[in-house]
Amino acid sequence: MASIYEILQLLLSIIWFFIIAHVVMSWLINFQVLNTRQPLVAQIWYGINRLLEPLYGPLRRVLPNMGGLDLAPLVVLIGVMIARIVLTNNAALFY
Repeated sequence: MASIYEILQLLLSIIWFFIIAHVVMSWLINFQVLNTRQPLVAQIWYGINRLLEPLYGPLRRVLPNMGGLDLAPLVVLIGVMIARIVLTNNAALFY
Protein backbone atom coordinates (compact mmCIF):
# COMPACT_ATOMS: atom_id res chain seq x y z
CA MET A 1 0.00 0.00 0.00
CA ALA A 2 2.92 2.35 0.56
CA SER A 3 3.75 2.12 -3.11
CA ILE A 4 0.24 3.37 -4.01
CA TYR A 5 0.82 6.41 -1.80
CA GLU A 6 4.13 7.17 -3.48
CA ILE A 7 2.68 6.66 -6.97
CA LEU A 8 -0.12 9.11 -6.20
CA GLN A 9 2.40 11.63 -4.86
CA LEU A 10 4.49 11.18 -8.02
CA LEU A 11 1.47 11.73 -10.28
CA LEU A 12 0.55 14.90 -8.41
CA SER A 13 4.15 16.14 -8.74
CA ILE A 14 4.12 15.47 -12.49
CA ILE A 15 0.83 17.35 -12.89
CA TRP A 16 2.25 20.22 -10.84
CA PHE A 17 5.36 20.36 -13.07
CA PHE A 18 3.36 20.38 -16.31
CA ILE A 19 1.06 23.16 -15.08
CA ILE A 20 3.99 25.34 -13.98
CA ALA A 21 5.74 24.67 -17.30
CA HIS A 22 2.54 25.58 -19.17
CA VAL A 23 2.12 28.85 -17.27
CA VAL A 24 5.77 29.89 -17.69
CA MET A 25 5.75 28.93 -21.37
CA SER A 26 2.55 30.92 -21.97
CA TRP A 27 4.18 33.99 -20.42
CA LEU A 28 7.28 33.54 -22.57
CA ILE A 29 5.13 33.18 -25.68
CA ASN A 30 3.05 36.25 -24.82
CA PHE A 31 6.16 38.35 -24.18
CA GLN A 32 7.60 37.08 -27.48
CA VAL A 33 10.60 35.41 -25.90
CA LEU A 34 9.50 32.10 -27.46
CA ASN A 35 8.07 31.81 -30.94
CA THR A 36 5.53 29.10 -31.73
CA ARG A 37 6.69 29.11 -35.36
CA GLN A 38 9.78 27.20 -34.21
CA PRO A 39 9.02 23.49 -34.58
CA LEU A 40 10.36 22.40 -31.17
CA VAL A 41 8.55 25.17 -29.29
CA ALA A 42 5.33 24.42 -31.20
CA GLN A 43 5.55 20.69 -30.43
CA ILE A 44 6.13 21.27 -26.72
CA TRP A 45 3.39 23.92 -26.54
CA TYR A 46 0.76 21.83 -28.31
CA GLY A 47 1.76 18.71 -26.38
CA ILE A 48 1.37 20.43 -23.02
CA ASN A 49 -1.94 21.96 -24.14
CA ARG A 50 -3.27 18.55 -25.16
CA LEU A 51 -2.22 17.05 -21.82
CA LEU A 52 -3.77 19.78 -19.69
CA GLU A 53 -6.93 20.56 -21.66
CA PRO A 54 -8.91 17.72 -19.99
CA LEU A 55 -8.17 19.39 -16.65
CA TYR A 56 -8.76 22.96 -17.81
CA GLY A 57 -11.79 22.43 -20.07
CA PRO A 58 -14.45 21.67 -17.44
CA LEU A 59 -13.15 24.45 -15.20
CA ARG A 60 -13.21 27.02 -18.01
CA ARG A 61 -16.91 26.28 -18.53
CA VAL A 62 -17.62 26.92 -14.83
CA LEU A 63 -15.30 29.86 -14.15
CA PRO A 64 -16.47 33.34 -15.16
CA ASN A 65 -14.94 34.98 -18.22
CA MET A 66 -12.13 37.26 -17.04
CA GLY A 67 -11.17 38.67 -20.42
CA GLY A 68 -7.60 37.66 -21.21
CA LEU A 69 -6.95 36.16 -17.78
CA ASP A 70 -7.26 32.37 -17.50
CA LEU A 71 -7.83 31.21 -13.93
CA ALA A 72 -8.07 27.50 -14.78
CA PRO A 73 -4.36 26.75 -14.11
CA LEU A 74 -4.59 28.45 -10.72
CA VAL A 75 -7.66 26.45 -9.74
CA VAL A 76 -6.02 23.19 -10.85
CA LEU A 77 -2.85 24.04 -8.89
CA ILE A 78 -4.94 24.69 -5.79
CA GLY A 79 -6.72 21.38 -6.38
CA VAL A 80 -3.40 19.54 -6.69
CA MET A 81 -2.18 21.11 -3.45
CA ILE A 82 -5.40 20.15 -1.67
CA ALA A 83 -5.04 16.58 -2.96
CA ARG A 84 -1.44 16.47 -1.70
CA ILE A 85 -2.45 17.73 1.73
CA VAL A 86 -5.29 15.22 2.01
CA LEU A 87 -3.02 12.42 0.80
CA THR A 88 -0.25 13.36 3.24
CA ASN A 89 -2.62 13.70 6.19
CA ASN A 90 -4.07 10.27 5.46
CA ALA A 91 -0.74 8.58 4.71
CA ALA A 92 -1.20 6.27 7.71
CA LEU A 93 -3.99 4.51 5.83
CA PHE A 94 -1.48 3.40 3.20
CA TYR A 95 0.91 1.71 5.64
